[in-house]
Amino acid sequence: MSEINQGDKKILVIEDEAHIAEGLKLNLTLKGFLVKIANDGPSGLSAWKSFTPHLIILDIMLPGIDGLSILQHIRLDDEQIPILILSAKKSPADRIKGFQNGVDDYLAKPFHLDEFLLRVERLIRRSEWHNKNILSDKHEELYVFGDNSIDFQNGKALCIAGEILLTDQELKLLKLFITNRGNVLSRKQILEIGWGYAVNTSSRTVDNFVVRFRKYFEKNPKKPKFFRSRRAVGYVFDH
Repeated sequence: MSEINQGDKKILVIEDEAHIAEGLKLNLTLKGFLVKIANDGPSGLSAWKSFTPHLIILDIMLPGIDGLSILQHIRLDDEQIPILILSAKKSPADRIKGFQNGVDDYLAKPFHLDEFLLRVERLIRRSEWHNKNILSDKHEELYVFGDNSIDFQNGKALCIAGEILLTDQELKLLKLFITNRGNVLSRKQILEIGWGYAVNTSSRTVDNFVVRFRKYFEKNPKKPKFFRSRRAVGYVFDH
């Protein structure tokens, strides 16, 4: 098996237990990786954007914003970066929820260090192989509902309002609704996953985006079929 060139590989550890985070950093650094630690949810998302890691080690129970919301937020932007959940939550239901939301691997605490390091190397190796083989044959991401279609690849929609160019945030929120089709999302969830606790966002911001989506995609925005409200809870997308 060929060696990984760890020297140029960056790993982000999002873990609030300092002794675990520092232990992981030490052992990964000894393997040649460049490691950054974030000890809560918001700083984890900030580090993901600024540090641009090749792999993320993610705890679930975090201050500020939980690991599953971080996972979903990242997957709205990047479906390729490998993510390994490292958590004390180890029931089959917890693992299933992690995989349903796009995690690549799941290891329960307490864990064996050698097994952890092997999983890290496997995920990075698989990611390298994948990146070499996707080349330029990416398929067009087209989602159709009712008389509407959304082209995620080109950021366009054909809908009641005609052809429109969608903003990055509109695309991100539409993807969030679609991946949670049929499930009610609270305003808090939408803010956490869609914005990652971004500054100057409020529940009213969510409402404004939904109003915009209804204008785009609903025949009668006042009686929406696809983007429906759940009083005092949030919104659900279905078709």
